[in-house]
Amino acid sequence: MRELDAERIVVKIGTNTICRADGTIDQNYLIDVARQVRELRNRGIQIIVVTSGAIGTGSAELGLDGKYKDIAMKQACAAVGQAILMMAWRDAFRLHGLSVGQVLLTYGAFSNRARYLELRKSMDELFRLGVVPIINENDVIATDEIDEIFGDNDKLSALVASKMDADLLILLTDVDGLYDRNPDNDPDARLIPTIDEITKDIERIAGNRKNERSTGGMRTKIDAARIAMESGCNMIIANGHKPNIIIRIVEGEELGTLFTPQVRYSNRERWIIFTPPRGKLNIDEGAESAIHNGMSLLPCGVLSVEGKFKKGDVVRINGVAKGIVNYSSREISEMVKICQLERKEGRHKGHDRAVIESSDIVIHQ
Repeated sequence: MRELDAERIVVKIGTNTICRADGTIDQNYLIDVARQVRELRNRGIQIIVVTSGAIGTGSAELGLDGKYKDIAMKQACAAVGQAILMMAWRDAFRLHGLSVGQVLLTYGAFSNRARYLELRKSMDELFRLGVVPIINENDVIATDEIDEIFGDNDKLSALVASKMDADLLILLTDVDGLYDRNPDNDPDARLIPTIDEITKDIERIAGNRKNERSTGGMRTKIDAARIAMESGCNMIIANGHKPNIIIRIVEGEELGTLFTPQVRYSNRERWIIFTPPRGKLNIDEGAESAIHNGMSLLPCGVLSVEGKFKKGDVVRINGVAKGIVNYSSREISEMVKICQLERKEGRHKGHDRAVIESSDIVIHQ
């Protein structure tokens, strides 16, 4: 038996699990998920559901073949399908005496700290009111995100788990977990029960298995696992069609593939490390050594500035860290020029204004 001890769980359900082969919603499946969520809530466990299926459902409603030609068509399908999908979830949970709340997100919700903190407040209020949050990517307004950023909500669910301090992330899909070889092609393929580290071999065997109605594959699930593991959150990939799958996982039954947490960042550190950087600071060896030793980044350690950003944005520092800047890209560039000029003229003063405070720097591990 696995000891997971989860108090807050994120359950992500893929398109191939929610929808039938023709793209329509499997309502009985949603009703069963709602039943399991109710039972876990009765045990004091908070559940967040991340749902896929809006684009596939919209495609089926419009009589399309599921092969989307461009972003605009995907957005149109999502606009039609999202309403159908949420009504299906509402009806499913209503049968079990529960209310649901729709939360549509884009990557920007995690990029801006003020927006992220407001999101946390909203989620906490939903829990206080006894509402089950149903999260989906806002495909109707997303553009580049619709294909690559979240990847069928796998990365989205991992970010939600990370930012909301979840103990466990469950990815329910149409396979039993991660295999050492492709089970579609090799009958001798074996399920990998536990992964403690994502190696090159794990990335290689993940492949990219997906069908025309979903955008995610096993590779996006490995990317999600990396975020979860670095956030101190267990993650399990499992077959969503196994009976009572969510409850059995929570009770410790060894189902699917478990990814164990290795690094535990604070909530603030997680926000910094998983926020897309707005720019980059290239720094010298002395400055890199200083930040590794827990010191702040000073302007005279910066060699150059890339990108355009403002005070409070997250930037990359060489390839080793991320941090929240105290100044804009223009201001830092000016500070760097002054330092370089003073150094050239032999009158270096040693400016003590930190470009990034030590408390706002997170080293990649």
